Amino acid sequence: METKHLYFNTSIGVQKPESIRNKEQACPFCARDELTNIIAVDGPIILLKNKYPVLENAYQTVLIETDDCHGDLSSYSKEHLHRLIQFGIKHWLKMEQTGKYRSVLFFKNHGPLSGGSIAHPHMQIVGLHHLDYSVTAVPEMFAGIVMAEEKDGPRFTLSTRPRVGFYEFNIEMDDSCYQERFSEYLQVAVHYILNHFPFKTSSYNVFFYHLNGKIYAKVMPRFVTTPLYIGYGLPQVPSNLEWMAEELKRIYFS
Repeated sequence: METKHLYFNTSIGVQKPESIRNKEQACPFCARDELTNIIAVDGPIILLKNKYPVLENAYQTVLIETDDCHGDLSSYSKEHLHRLIQFGIKHWLKMEQTGKYRSVLFFKNHGPLSGGSIAHPHMQIVGLHHLDYSVTAVPEMFAGIVMAEEKDGPRFTLSTRPRVGFYEFNIEMDDSCYQERFSEYLQVAVHYILNHFPFKTSSYNVFFYHLNGKIYAKVMPRFVTTPLYIGYGLPQVPSNLEWMAEELKRIYFS
């Protein structure tokens, strides 16, 4: 029977440094002269092989976003934002095109509830040998209330059928070429979560998907996950989506 699970190597996992909660931990990404297995560099942006490959049957890489340990996607200059997202998408799709992997994940953790361990801004690109993430990526999870869109260009929505539940922001663009508004909408979603969200949060995830000729980014604020989703896989849809969509449009697009 085909497996549907990723296997986590705990003997490697216990060796990983943790600097999100442990502020005394030296940041491994700040010691740039000591980094090894570097794949590509673009100024302050570095892609390298993950030193702690905890996932079995996978090829794991880390994308260090900046040389500023306290930087964040929400506050990058437009120049650095576009440079970073273009770099990430380029190497993500390049890994896909090798044909070595069943599918390739591209994602970002930020904050103590995001599932990450290093505070320094980074993303991960992971090639999976035996699993295809697209099997569970249904079109309806990217549908929602439109908050901004360009003619024949990127589209920014708030999910009405969220994947996990409650509030999920979606950005989509055609995969034929990079469009700047895609990254700018992504930055708006992250900035709104960290600065204007109605519930205090310091954690979020960004997940990228390449499906049917489109590139999607799903941005999720992270809280303690609802037990109804953990126990039964039941996503919940909040009653104030229309209010939130209007509030975000008022702040960023009015």
